[in-house]
Amino acid sequence: MIKSILLHGAVIALLIVLEPVLSEYHHGNLARILVLATYAVGYNILFGYTGLLSLGHAMFFAAGMYGCALMVRLAEWSVGPAFLFGVVCALVAGLVVGMLALRTIGVGFMIVTLMFAEAAHLTIAYYNEYTRGDEGFTIPQAVRTVAGLDLSDTTTRYFAALVLFSVCLIGSAALVQSRAGRVLVAIRENEDRVRMLGFNPFRYKLLALVLSAVMAGAAGAAYAVLFGYAGSTFASVQYSIFPLLWVLLGGPGTTLGPLLGTVLMFYLVDYASGTVMPGLAAFVEGSFGIEAPGLASAYLLLVGIALVLLVLFAPRGVLGVVRARVMPWLP
Repeated sequence: MIKSILLHGAVIALLIVLEPVLSEYHHGNLARILVLATYAVGYNILFGYTGLLSLGHAMFFAAGMYGCALMVRLAEWSVGPAFLFGVVCALVAGLVVGMLALRTIGVGFMIVTLMFAEAAHLTIAYYNEYTRGDEGFTIPQAVRTVAGLDLSDTTTRYFAALVLFSVCLIGSAALVQSRAGRVLVAIRENEDRVRMLGFNPFRYKLLALVLSAVMAGAAGAAYAVLFGYAGSTFASVQYSIFPLLWVLLGGPGTTLGPLLGTVLMFYLVDYASGTVMPGLAAFVEGSFGIEAPGLASAYLLLVGIALVLLVLFAPRGVLGVVRARVMPWLP
């Protein structure tokens, strides 16, 4: 317990210390990573600790994003109340989806969550007049303030993202150490035995789904406020798959795995799309005289290879391997 507290405190302290020394490029990247890692922390509660694989989490992220952004744009709310409204929208969506989807198991649960997410995505596209569809819309810099703090300022934005991530990380760690958290892990391992012990698995799975949806919604609302943009791309299937990949890479069922996975995946995509694949395309063209314009943008090929290697050699993720071999106390 003490080691866990010190570890999480050290990670948060490191993120604070990094703020003044990062370059402008990495400063902006890390702020974005912290928001997305918050999304992954929520997903990890459902997938990593409870064992429920959702393919519809983009709906909760989008519910928070649009719940917040539309209130600012259409109702002219300030961003504080709009942020809370976005979180409430995600909470309601989590309750509705949970009450229906959790009546299924396994592949059925994945399909139902995917159907809900696609319905939400299509709804956003249908009401293009308000949501602006794939084009999206921006939130003016002038209204992105809370308590006199300008959230468009790079330093303020970084620390706002860090506060949100820290709250969700500490909440996740506290949940894992609690009685409810131990029941969630037991459900992941053997749901029938949990039922035999007198617990109601449905109730605990619903709790996990709602908490996961709330964190995803908070991340979506924060993204809209801190980066001033909302678009239907964030409601697409790929944004349901991204948190799964981040958690798998960092280590499902570890509290810090979502952060590590998001960092690694973000910079892997950044490096592959900005350096490796364009360089490979230039090499092929220069060496063999073959024009390969599509190769420069095929960065997901490199990401896919990395994920295949991960599944083959580290199926528990990076921190899962560390926990198994070096630090068995890692939460």
